[in-house]
Amino acid sequence: MTDPVSATVRASRASVVRLMVPTDANFTGNVFGGQILAEIDRVAYITATRHAKATCVTASFDRVDFVAPVHVGEVVDFDAMLTFVGRSSMEVWVRVRAEELRGGGPQLVAAAFVTMVAVDDAGTPTAVPPLALETPEERTRFEDGRRRMEERRRLRQPNAPN
Repeated sequence: MTDPVSATVRASRASVVRLMVPTDANFTGNVFGGQILAEIDRVAYITATRHAKATCVTASFDRVDFVAPVHVGEVVDFDAMLTFVGRSSMEVWVRVRAEELRGGGPQLVAAAFVTMVAVDDAGTPTAVPPLALETPEERTRFEDGRRRMEERRRLRQPNAPN
């Protein structure tokens, strides 16, 4: 990709809504954390691919916080947005909210940062468009994301201190 045109956070934002059914649950009636992680990965893929206009692969999950259980019968909204874009990598923040349809509003149940990398047909990382930041919140998230990406790079180095 040569001279990519920048794109906004808004243009790539994605949301997936799922009803949690008995096959999603463990023996206690809560939805498996792995089921939630799979949906987080899918919505992060949609967001990153919309931005990159290329196939994207998951490079890392970090800072996944499960703050409340999800139960069978709840509707879960997975909302994803870009927070940082590098040369070929993108950080996607996913907020997960569950709602009991018989009453009560949506409640935060999880949040995660997912790093996606755009790749070409040979699987080689490829450049993505820069991120056009429109709001002060987007600029703050971008700088926070830059720091997290730098920390991930540092930790990937051999002999990196923990």
